Amino acid sequence: MGFHEFLGNPGTVERLRETVLHQRIPQAIILAGPRGAGKYTLALMYIRLVNCLSPTETDGLPDYCGVCRNCERIGQAADLEAKVVEAVSAREDLRETDKRETRILIQPHPDILIIPPDPPQNLIKIGQVRQVIHNAYYRQPVEARRSFFLFTSSAFMKEAANSLLKVLEEPPPNCTLILLTENPAEMLPTIRSRAMLHRLGGVPVETLEELISKRRPELKGARRALVARMAGGAVGRALGFDVDAYMASRQDALLVLKTALRDPDFSSLFRATETYRGGADGQEKTLNLIRAANSLIQDLLMLVAGSQQLMRNQDITSELTQLAQGVSLEWIDGAARALSEVEKGMRRNLLRSLSIDAMALSLERG
Repeated sequence: MGFHEFLGNPGTVERLRETVLHQRIPQAIILAGPRGAGKYTLALMYIRLVNCLSPTETDGLPDYCGVCRNCERIGQAADLEAKVVEAVSAREDLRETDKRETRILIQPHPDILIIPPDPPQNLIKIGQVRQVIHNAYYRQPVEARRSFFLFTSSAFMKEAANSLLKVLEEPPPNCTLILLTENPAEMLPTIRSRAMLHRLGGVPVETLEELISKRRPELKGARRALVARMAGGAVGRALGFDVDAYMASRQDALLVLKTALRDPDFSSLFRATETYRGGADGQEKTLNLIRAANSLIQDLLMLVAGSQQLMRNQDITSELTQLAQGVSLEWIDGAARALSEVEKGMRRNLLRSLSIDAMALSLERG
């Protein structure tokens, strides 16, 4: 185990390891990058590196052993989703009065606290930040060299973000805050200015294909290439991408675009959209359709711009090429806006099937 397992972004990884080599560990770090880029994985690796009881060395830089007591316990939080589900389930077993006061926190090690967005609003709440403040100021590291507080999202409630400033402005000497975000601009400028920013970029498609061939050998040829391109350079997304669900959604999205651009087949369209009605399953299915349609519209834009090599859905290039004939940039812009309106309508509980039908008809008239 060690940093050699982390794929991509060698510059960022090297700079983080150098902070340990030179004993200059920041008191606040922001790791920024797209969803699935490995921010959480890298953060846990860094925490293990700082607190490893038997550190090693690779490529001339410090590395963690992965087997000491600290490394093992911190590593138990690797599956964040499972830990959050476990914590939410434990909260549900409490009395109603206690539920309201209990915030979701993950603590794999006495000196490591992981703070995910608190369901169901999925925001970092004031109660979570208050616990961080208490631990930072009133609890010294017991088994680790340094305490860490890992915020897995930048979706802070306003009060929570303001409270966090106290720790950043007057940081205790033996703790570090790590904040993960897809977009640093979501954070308060006062938070960004007090933290060291590291960015994670996308991994090349070729590298992702190689990884997929090793980690997901069931994916072959065009399906493997599709997953690598749809992942957008994110390792986590590539490894967890549900290609069957995507291709089912893409088929319906193609039907919507064909109805709008080529051969209107409203009976087929209505039969397909009828399945996008109520319930949580219908909501997820509609979101998948919107994502698939967005990817197709982006590919149409690539074709219109003469950049076919940048398409993601290259396994259906011939179908998209036919759809792209006569399509204007104005139509593509209108289609993207129409998809955005369908997504907004979902938040207002509009009937999903009718929203999709109306979108297809509006694009045809456009």
